Amino acid sequence: MSNGNIIYAPFIGVVPTAKYAAEVAAPPYDVLSSAEAKVKAKGKPYSFLHISKAEIDFEGDVSPYEERVYLKAAENFKNMLNKGILYKTNKPCYYVYQMIMGNHIQTGLVVAASVKAYNEGRIKRHELTRVAKENDRVKQIRTVGAQTGPALLINKNLPEIKKLLQQITSNREPEFSVVGDYNVRHSLWIVENEQEIEQITRAFNSQNEAYIADGHHRSAAAARLAAEDGTTDSARFLAVAYFEDEMKIWDYNRVVFDLNGHSKAEFLQELEKNFKLSPINMTKPSHKGEFTMYLDKQWYKMEHIGTPMPNDPVSQLDVSLLSEKVLKNILAIEDLRNSERIDFIGGIRGAEEIQKVVDSHHGSVGFMVYPTAVDELIAVADKKMLMPPKSTWFEPKLADGIVSKLS
Repeated sequence: MSNGNIIYAPFIGVVPTAKYAAEVAAPPYDVLSSAEAKVKAKGKPYSFLHISKAEIDFEGDVSPYEERVYLKAAENFKNMLNKGILYKTNKPCYYVYQMIMGNHIQTGLVVAASVKAYNEGRIKRHELTRVAKENDRVKQIRTVGAQTGPALLINKNLPEIKKLLQQITSNREPEFSVVGDYNVRHSLWIVENEQEIEQITRAFNSQNEAYIADGHHRSAAAARLAAEDGTTDSARFLAVAYFEDEMKIWDYNRVVFDLNGHSKAEFLQELEKNFKLSPINMTKPSHKGEFTMYLDKQWYKMEHIGTPMPNDPVSQLDVSLLSEKVLKNILAIEDLRNSERIDFIGGIRGAEEIQKVVDSHHGSVGFMVYPTAVDELIAVADKKMLMPPKSTWFEPKLADGIVSKLS
């Protein structure tokens, strides 16, 4: 079997030294604004944000898409390697990456995933990508000479690999262990043993499929680069693979900044054609098919009582029900991806964030949805269908800078 057909492979990684790991580890580049990143990296010259969001190193407001920003990222990456803040492993390895958030423990592997498997649909996607965001990732990888932001992948359970990861994390000291945002502990073990490497490669290849949870643009950018370079059969992209029973999807909520010309009374009347409304105290939905809404200082429970949605994996998602019967039919938002009338708020920010945003924008309304389930994501991807934008919010989130892959 050619190397390109092997779904995951070990690789020479770039990791922070234990001494600097806590300073290097940073939130994912796409969850912070430039202003937020500048504050987060203040006083931290080795924060990975100087690579993932290098616009913070310039005075004033600088577009992250300027040529000088990509060049600065490359310069910072090289300097951190030269100073020994980051170092290259001396052989291709796998990397056990464990995240602990409260009582939730998630243990997976950093891998080099096959571009060929992605192109053939063995690594399955559930979202469309945007050309501008793909272009940004392509430019970043080209200029820096490395893939610095991993895709997040889901694998179905492999008991022998789960047992191996348990043995490694229980019996060996990690290379480093640091605490990041939301008090999440990020720990890394380097797997150098050839027998363990072979066991991991063989087991995942026998399964021969995976699902993109997050990182569609990073995966697509790697595929584009491989096509441009003529290396599709051998090219690989940086990814972290976790098992489906350990993945945690949070709600991904919506705020709409106007009522599409309706008065409050008219809007509630339209909603009651498909939903039973009950005033409540602030809360999240408690089960699938239930929504909560915040409008004019009041929370409501929304229970769907209208015509059932079609019986396919996408239509059966709660985000699809809300999109079709409220956002589209009442509020006239057809294009969730590009409309400036809507914003999306990750569930980790809580119902309080919905209330705060709505209260600060007169005439707006907020909706909270029950989280999409991992098996719902898998069902959509297996059917080669696409979810509505912003259907899933994964927590805990991978930190940037934990492992990078030279391109």
